[in-house]
Amino acid sequence: MKNIKIGIIGGSGLSKPDIFEGGREHEVDTPYGKPSDVLLEGQINGVPCVLLARHGRKHSIMPTKVNYRANVWALKDLGCTHIIVSTAVGSLREEIKPGDFVVLDQFIDRTTKRSPTFYDGEEGHPTGILHLPMDTPFCPDTSKILEDCCKELGYAVHPKGTVITIEGPRFSSKAESHMFRSFGGDVINMTTVPEVVLARELGLCYAALAMATDYDCWKEGEEAVNVEKVMALFRSNVGKAVEVLKLVVKKISSEDWTVKLAALEKSVKNNIMLPN
Repeated sequence: MKNIKIGIIGGSGLSKPDIFEGGREHEVDTPYGKPSDVLLEGQINGVPCVLLARHGRKHSIMPTKVNYRANVWALKDLGCTHIIVSTAVGSLREEIKPGDFVVLDQFIDRTTKRSPTFYDGEEGHPTGILHLPMDTPFCPDTSKILEDCCKELGYAVHPKGTVITIEGPRFSSKAESHMFRSFGGDVINMTTVPEVVLARELGLCYAALAMATDYDCWKEGEEAVNVEKVMALFRSNVGKAVEVLKLVVKKISSEDWTVKLAALEKSVKNNIMLPN
């Protein structure tokens, strides 16, 4: 059975070290530069974990400038087998109410300025071109554990959801918000892509717990999304996300992931086109 170590990429409120038992900081460099911040390694319920603040611990990095490749690479380099992330999202559906959790299972990429792969042909980077299938971007087994833990704790959770990831840092226009609804999007954010793709490229089990904070700007009679509204709701509910996270870590560690992790690694290897 492969040893499990869980990487946690936290948004606001989940970048604090007090969820850990013990802990030591790692200053990490990667072939893609430095991650968003130092990585904190410790334990949750006796399970080895590594915590990274996606936007830096002072929330000083805007979505486009997050070094997603360095973040994911650093977690893999420290031995992580899983990545669990938190993300604030706007709801594009009436039934997904502010305060609800959504376990993401699909994405629609509307970003334009981000490096989407480790296999870019640059010196010191992995060799070849990776045409990785992305029909199932999030790990279904890890996602099911997220769903089950939310239910066990009595929190409102939607077991599936398609996220639209926009470039940001601005929010959507009303016309865009309606367009994203017509695309089939359930929620909207600025960070899931390329993070989820990069995790798949490294053979990691990746799952995302999204918290709806608002109705974006499509819903008549609702105040349009703004930073004050988003952060107020996220901070008031972050305790719930921490409780879910602690339970998820415990349940992940109780299962044998050997076959699943081997299948992910094989999927990557089989889809690399090497130079002739």
